[in-house]
Amino acid sequence: MASMSDKLSSNMDFSAFSKAKDLQKRLLFTLFALIVFRLGTYIPLPGINPTVLNEFFSENSGGLLGMFNAFTGGALSRMSILALNIMPYISASIIVQLGTSVLPSLHALKKEGESGFRKINQYTRYLTVLITVVQAFFMAQALENGNAVIMPSHFMFELSTIVSLLGGTMFVVWLGEQITARGVGNGASLIIMTGIVAGIPGAMVRVFEENRVGALSTPLLLFLLLLTFATIYIVVFVERAQRRIPIQYPKRQMGNRMMQGANSHLPLKINPTGVMPPIFC
Repeated sequence: MASMSDKLSSNMDFSAFSKAKDLQKRLLFTLFALIVFRLGTYIPLPGINPTVLNEFFSENSGGLLGMFNAFTGGALSRMSILALNIMPYISASIIVQLGTSVLPSLHALKKEGESGFRKINQYTRYLTVLITVVQAFFMAQALENGNAVIMPSHFMFELSTIVSLLGGTMFVVWLGEQITARGVGNGASLIIMTGIVAGIPGAMVRVFEENRVGALSTPLLLFLLLLTFATIYIVVFVERAQRRIPIQYPKRQMGNRMMQGANSHLPLKINPTGVMPPIFC
């Protein structure tokens, strides 16, 4: 059965939106949660030298570091308490999901239904804590080696960094779960999307500034804008596309009544995994 959001998007009947009180509450909750997430990306770690940090990221803005910074919505370049974002939880989820196919104990939990799912989810959180602590420790070491630390005690800086990043990551995990349960869509995917979308205005300002000073020609600028909108359209088209497998129910007799056969379909998404496989690779 189609949800209210699917009906609104397919029929474009926005007059029905005023009647969908539950959908309004979910949208407002999702928006509020994403705003809280964005505010958290501006809370810096204690003991960081912002001048040295800005110089480092201006020199190494491209490559893998720049891509990871885009996923965090700039939180890594600001070295905020949400610098690791939700990535440790996603890594832990992949490891646990692979473990359910390899380890007999996890495979047995997977067959237990809701109770087994809760235990698996709890194991995922424990593994998230472990991964976050390891990543936070090496991040603290990298900051110390890069002279981006103003705290005199290395031990206290490492401890405060691990605690801050661990608290920030687990808060983002909790926020994503709340969005999934009480909001609209998958919380983890929306948090990643928010981090990426947050960098679009700044990128557009830089592109138009390059066009103003003559570093980027106007035809090339128009081509980039057209390519951007075309890419968005194709992505949305493929994401919404379905492969409908026809299903035919035969006639059957229930008591003295003969039930007629019915035709239906099984909707399968063309791209069920979304963008997560290339992110994990």
